[in-house]
Amino acid sequence: MCLMSRRDYDNATVGRVAAARNERRPRRVILIISKTGIISERLISALEREFSWVLVEEVEQVAAACNVFAHPVSLILVDPGMIDEADERCIELLRLHPDALAAAIEPNDENLTASFLKLTRSPLVHSVLPMNLRLDTWLSVIGLMLCGGDYLPPALILDARRNGHAPGGGAKLPGAPINGTGVSELTARELQILEMVSRGLQNKLIAAEFRLSEHTVKIHLHNIITKLGAHNRTEAVARFRSLQERV
Repeated sequence: MCLMSRRDYDNATVGRVAAARNERRPRRVILIISKTGIISERLISALEREFSWVLVEEVEQVAAACNVFAHPVSLILVDPGMIDEADERCIELLRLHPDALAAAIEPNDENLTASFLKLTRSPLVHSVLPMNLRLDTWLSVIGLMLCGGDYLPPALILDARRNGHAPGGGAKLPGAPINGTGVSELTARELQILEMVSRGLQNKLIAAEFRLSEHTVKIHLHNIITKLGAHNRTEAVARFRSLQERV
């Protein structure tokens, strides 16, 4: 007889609890407005596997998004080239989908500033969904947005702070000057999470400590790693410990 290890038992229990929770969650729609198939079928399949309570609907015209769907829309993803048209029908979209957050789909970093400039003028779109992230990070960003959280790529925020103003000449952003370690760029919550990671705690324990979802913790870690200029959490922890030793 093969006995299950404690770790396998714990993982199986967590999996069953998560599956039961997903079954109880009300169905929601992610609405993609794009003529170009900007999100691949592979990514859509991964998204629907990760969020089993989500149904993805794709439309090629903004007018087609101004409809009632089988389930409430929680997230609207808009092709950057269609943001102006979506803004023109903003009132109608918000009336039909009052609980939906809207985000611009951004295929590459070169267009981040242009997307940000559109966002500053848009009454509808306030977040950016980068398409060049690792799959687990990309899914974590989607999870954050499904919970109603706005997201801007850290590279965009750092660029704004380096220049002392928002892209395009906007108001000055808060934050200390960037130093050699990048630690001064971390928020209070990011510092708390980094300190817990440095003690060897896993994401699910950190999430429980701060009453966050694991997806949100992953987003914080992605931002921490980017701001520190590290390649992974291990390198981020090493830089954090080095700073502690110098202090």
